[in-house]
Amino acid sequence: MADNLSDTLKKLKITAVDKTEDSLEGCLDCLLQALAQNNTETSEKIQASGILQLFASLLTPQSSCKAKVANIIAEVAKNEFMRIPCVDAGLISPLVQLLNSKDQEVLLQTGRALGNICYDSHEGRSAVDQAGGAQIVIDHLRSLCSITDPANEKLLTVFCGMLMNYSNENDSLQAQLINMGVIPTLVKLLGIHCQNAALTEMCLVAFGNLAELESSKEQFASTNIAEELVKLFKKQIEHDKREMIFEVLAPLAENDAIKLQLVEAGLVECLLEIVQQKVDSDKEDDITELKTGSDLMVLLLLGDESMQKLFEGGKGSVFQRVLSWIPSNNHQLQLAGALAIANFARNDGNCIHMVDNGIVEKLMDLLDRHVEDGNVTVQHAALSALRNLAIPVINKAKMLSAGVTEAVLKFLKSEMPPVQFKLLGTLRMLIDAQAEAAEQLGKNVKLVERLVEWCEAKDHAGVMGESNRLLSALIRHSKSKDVIKTIVQSGGIKHLVTMATSEHVIMQNEALVALALIAALELGTAEKDLESAKLVQILHRLLADERSAPEIKYNSMVLICALMGSAVLKYTLRWYSHPTVK
Repeated sequence: MADNLSDTLKKLKITAVDKTEDSLEGCLDCLLQALAQNNTETSEKIQASGILQLFASLLTPQSSCKAKVANIIAEVAKNEFMRIPCVDAGLISPLVQLLNSKDQEVLLQTGRALGNICYDSHEGRSAVDQAGGAQIVIDHLRSLCSITDPANEKLLTVFCGMLMNYSNENDSLQAQLINMGVIPTLVKLLGIHCQNAALTEMCLVAFGNLAELESSKEQFASTNIAEELVKLFKKQIEHDKREMIFEVLAPLAENDAIKLQLVEAGLVECLLEIVQQKVDSDKEDDITELKTGSDLMVLLLLGDESMQKLFEGGKGSVFQRVLSWIPSNNHQLQLAGALAIANFARNDGNCIHMVDNGIVEKLMDLLDRHVEDGNVTVQHAALSALRNLAIPVINKAKMLSAGVTEAVLKFLKSEMPPVQFKLLGTLRMLIDAQAEAAEQLGKNVKLVERLVEWCEAKDHAGVMGESNRLLSALIRHSKSKDVIKTIVQSGGIKHLVTMATSEHVIMQNEALVALALIAALELGTAEKDLESAKLVQILHRLLADERSAPEIKYNSMVLICALMGSAVLKYTLRWYSHPTVK
């Protein structure tokens, strides 16, 4: 075999120059046989022989053996070490020229050769890009799109694969294909050739690559991709095929217009059916599919229009089914159910309807099941839902009466920042303009001490910010001396003073209003802490800073007036107004 191959390569060198057709064809057939038997070893010998450079002359439109030469290049380019040599041998330009051929076999082998050279090869892709290969292939896809005979479908599959290898994980080349209008063409291909498994699979992989790019979403939204994918999804029974469609649906569903299209195409009903089929299974594939399906369901609810369409005034079958997930014993369904409720709770009307129809009790029951060694993601999701439900003013008193505060405070021990963050946000929403609740919470020493501790959580800016805001809210909404005393005794004053220097105007304002109430109601109790926190110096800086918002300057002046009641702080204020001249 080795001797025959060496002889063939020597003979090929001579016949390639003489272009003796019969001998040439025989040599090429021998090479193809050798590659079929041992591709890697044969490819190494081809590279060592220097024959690659001669192939360019055999790829001319006039050459009778161009299809076989392209086939050989396709075979050797299956090896990573052969791709750059193919580029260096000048094979890309003549191969791209062959894409203009009318011969189906020439097109097939040329598409294979270019696709294999591009696979995971920057040099290959760059050379095809410079030769303009992508546009010619896209034009072929457009013109051949409607022909459904097997040979044409095989060619379409190769061309799709070539474009996939050409652009995979390369944003600029993907953007180029999008600008060339490849997306509508691929969507049309999927619709016409949905019975062809290989071509369908190639289209899906191409969609998966392109859908990651933000610029693709608008083009996808202008096609009937949602309808085609849902139609295809309904036919699939194999896990792997469904998984492949999921991988396309997830990035596409990040776009609000496509979310609505997917809902209208009936994707939600498919997802609900999957959940029902897989919920009791302990097979790994089924567990994965349950997670993917329920996660995608939640993603569809992030769009305002798609969410409202599925809510249907709280009477929609989808909304009712999602409600049934919350008491489930399956953690994934509990999580998806709570996240879905949080997404439905994005406008006052929905929130009011859900609270009036008992959703709060369901969420509290769910939280109760996860207090001790509970699932953190479920805790976080349930607290997110409660926080959103607490936003409408009319819901606050109802939720407080239902015992939401007590349910939430059970998680005060949590060491998980995402849970801490949502816990703080929920409490802050609940006490907004609720004086009695704010006073009750503000006198809870354990809570206030935990807030002061979290105010120093520098590794978790969100938790730190929410702790400060809740401290301020307890004072602002309760206007209670007892609350102020609890916060002073717990060491909270310095954090409110620091909050007044926040980069967020809303937080600065909240801090200044809380500090003004402290100065008006309990100045004697707080003056030492206010002095050691250098409040006067901070107020002086805020007033002197041209960038301070008008409301910040106004509230700083109000606070200064209130501080004049303290002899110690009054002296500091005077010193800052008239510093000693030395």
